[in-house]
Order: sequence, then C-alpha cells, then structure tokens
Amino acid sequence: MNLFDVNWVAVVVAAASGFMVGGIWYGPIMGKKWMGAVGITEDELQQGHMGKIYGGAFAFSLLASWALAHTFARYGTDFSFAVKVLTAFGIAIGFIVPAIATNYLFSQRSKTLFFIDASYWLLFYLAMGAVHAMLA
Repeated sequence: MNLFDVNWVAVVVAAASGFMVGGIWYGPIMGKKWMGAVGITEDELQQGHMGKIYGGAFAFSLLASWALAHTFARYGTDFSFAVKVLTAFGIAIGFIVPAIATNYLFSQRSKTLFFIDASYWLLFYLAMGAVHAMLA
C-alpha cells in the first residue's frame, strides 16, 4: 500500500471538522478560560499573524488527518464505525495527551491549561475519527 493511497476527501473533511472543533472549543466554550491560563489578553491574541496561525494549524490538522486515514487504510480496513472512533480516541489518549502532559510538566504550565488543551485534543480526534469512519 502506498503512503498516499487514502481517501483524500475524508482527510480534508476530517481535518476541517477537527479545526472547527478548535474554533468552538477555544472560542465560546473555553476561550476566556484558556486566555487566562495562558496569560494573554484578547488584544494580545489578535496581535498575532492570524493567517499564519490559522494556516499552520490547518496544515497540521491535515497532517494528523492523513496519518489517521493512513492508519485506517493500512491496518483497519474492516473496522466498524465505533472501532474507528475509539481508535482515534485511543491515539489521542495514548499519544497526544501524554506528550502535551510531559511538556506541561517540564514547562510548569497550569493544570487548568493542561485540561483545556488535553480535552480539545480528545474532541479533535473523536471528530476526525467519526468523519473517517463515515467517509472511508
């Protein structure tokens, strides 16, 4: 199997779904709490180069979505919907959350920030897993 032999529609739609989860999570749901935990104001946040930030974030979402699609195409061709969603969740809880937890321990970030960000990544991968399960 070729590395790029994946359902590209699913890759893009799943990346977009994860990206939208981020917009909702870091917007109306946890935006103010996240800014407080990071220690920045809304004005400081807006001073960033938003095209670069959002473009880069979406590019990384595409990369994560492609890796998930490749995993399913290579190893899980006959997985059920539930198994694909749980596999995506397992990737988040087993790889992503411990990685950010380790970084946050060494950088002495707050537990609040950890739980906000870790929860986002769990939701991100659940959304992507659901899209891949529906479209692949």
